[in-house]
Amino acid sequence: MQQTLDADIATIAKISAVPTILEAVAELTGLGFVGIARVTPTSWHACAVLDKLGYGLGPGSELDISTTLCQEVQHTHCAVIIDSVSESEQYRDHHTPRIYGFESYFSIPLYRPSGEYFGSLCGLHREKAELNKAATRNTLMLFADLISRQLASEVVLDEAQAALSDEMKTAKLREQFIAMLGHDIRTPLSTIMNGTEILRLRAPESLKPLLDTMHRSSHRIASLIDDVTDFTRGRMGGGISLNLRHESHLETSLQQAIAELQSVFPQRQIVAALPHGMALFCDAPRLVQLLSNLLKNAIIHGSPAAPVQVEVQQANGMFELAVRNRGPAIPEEKQAQLFKPFWRADNATGGQGLGLGLFIASEIAISHGGVLEVISTDNATTFTYRARIAGPVQA
Repeated sequence: MQQTLDADIATIAKISAVPTILEAVAELTGLGFVGIARVTPTSWHACAVLDKLGYGLGPGSELDISTTLCQEVQHTHCAVIIDSVSESEQYRDHHTPRIYGFESYFSIPLYRPSGEYFGSLCGLHREKAELNKAATRNTLMLFADLISRQLASEVVLDEAQAALSDEMKTAKLREQFIAMLGHDIRTPLSTIMNGTEILRLRAPESLKPLLDTMHRSSHRIASLIDDVTDFTRGRMGGGISLNLRHESHLETSLQQAIAELQSVFPQRQIVAALPHGMALFCDAPRLVQLLSNLLKNAIIHGSPAAPVQVEVQQANGMFELAVRNRGPAIPEEKQAQLFKPFWRADNATGGQGLGLGLFIASEIAISHGGVLEVISTDNATTFTYRARIAGPVQA
């Protein structure tokens, strides 16, 4: 019960308009005490108070429900508005005005979104006030309705925030599960890959095509696991992990990535311009992954009639790696979506992966302190990774 009461008081406290409403009611009516009360069949508690009469009530203060007129409002769901107790046949002998010493009074019911009675907007003064004038009465009713509507909004907001919190917890558990699953799959997958390699060395020529297909498929599975693991780590706040070191011949590692993609897509031409003796402080395997993702994207979406170009250069303290393919321009509205996870082009097919390649490439670039950009025209689309060279590297 106390927990529910505290939550109700907190809900009123979160409605930023309440202090303004209480001030407006006091100004409109001339009453010295205005408040919002949470009323149950057995209790009366103040939720918000403007007290110029010195009653000493504040949020959480309690009154004996039997000493209040709010009990009557709760029973009838009708407002009680009194201009002058001494002139009222109904209330001149009532114990409540005598206990609290007021002459004028109002109490208007407030409701929860379900229609359940919540409490009242109430006010009182030691002198007579003209509360039953149509304009005053209607305005008080309007303020009460406004508070009830704000109550509904706060309840909806609280429910939405609770649902969001539950969803975030579920998402975190899901991502943790994916990370563990990816880790556990690697062991049996490694066994399959090693077994396939041994069979390729010993099997008759008639089985080589099948084993080559199994080899490519197992590496594709490994690549998908890497993508999901990298994505999950990023979502869980870990970012793309790096193992930075001085590389003296980075072109060798990049050429291996190109060779691997060339073997998977033998029908496509890849033209590479890689300077000899490239020295860089970086995570070479991650840059190989970045290039591989960009290259695969270019092969899949580029024109089959034109070669895919890879160009690397170091100049003016900057390192740049560009992958260019021919083909239709990417619309500007889609360019903004390219580096988002799980985004795939409208013409993507089931064999084109999870839609994480460009996202992970972008995260690798960011982890290196660089940026991955795209420029797409009617002639070509170019993805460029650009980063400042960290400092001199000993070859």
